Amino acid sequence: MTPPAAWRRLLAEFTGTALLVTAVVGSGIMAATLSPGDVGLQLLQNSVATAFALGALILTFGPVSGAHFNPVVSAADWFLGRRSGTGLTGRDLAGYTVAQTAGAIAGSILANLMFDLAPVTISTKDRAAGHLWLGEVVATTGLLLLIFALARSGRAAVAPAAVGAYIGAAYWFTSSTSFANPAVTTGRAFTDTFAGIAPASVPGFVIAQTVGLLVGTGLLLALYPGAGRTADAVVVDHPATKVTHHD
Repeated sequence: MTPPAAWRRLLAEFTGTALLVTAVVGSGIMAATLSPGDVGLQLLQNSVATAFALGALILTFGPVSGAHFNPVVSAADWFLGRRSGTGLTGRDLAGYTVAQTAGAIAGSILANLMFDLAPVTISTKDRAAGHLWLGEVVATTGLLLLIFALARSGRAAVAPAAVGAYIGAAYWFTSSTSFANPAVTTGRAFTDTFAGIAPASVPGFVIAQTVGLLVGTGLLLALYPGAGRTADAVVVDHPATKVTHHD
């Protein structure tokens, strides 16, 4: 079966990432409105909404683009699959990254507008600290291990539930509340709300996420030497994907 056209995959990545950030930002605004003064409850509401939305979005867009919504996932897919001719090409990776980042910014703007805020409200929430960066390394590493382990073992079909559950949990067990996504991090700088991050804090988070990418791919190569052969199944099986190799 012929894979979806490039423009369809890019549109899926743009739209899916936009809706993911809309869910993150919008649920944060709603949580702060409904539960003023109770940050713990706000985080619970934000994390639950994000986890469910992410699972639904993976189900919706996975058959078209793989539902990466994350340059780190796309970069790992390209790197692990390049030797076996699977996964994204370098050109695909560049296109996915641009589409995801643009989508994330659009998602923040959409959330702001839905809650009657200015389209762009640059965040003032400082998140620059070593322990937060460590949290991002842990969150990103764990996310990559989960996604590619599922694909390698032929269980990509459970990725929507598993990835949503992981991100929902990582909101709570990481100090950074698990951004784990350079595109989403960038998009969240465009909203001065509960889920925002100050632009000056974005580079530190992106660097930490890149470190997580390196650590995650290193562990995947050590634990699953054949992970690259199933890169086409990340995040959800494409119609043309057939997993036939096992180590």
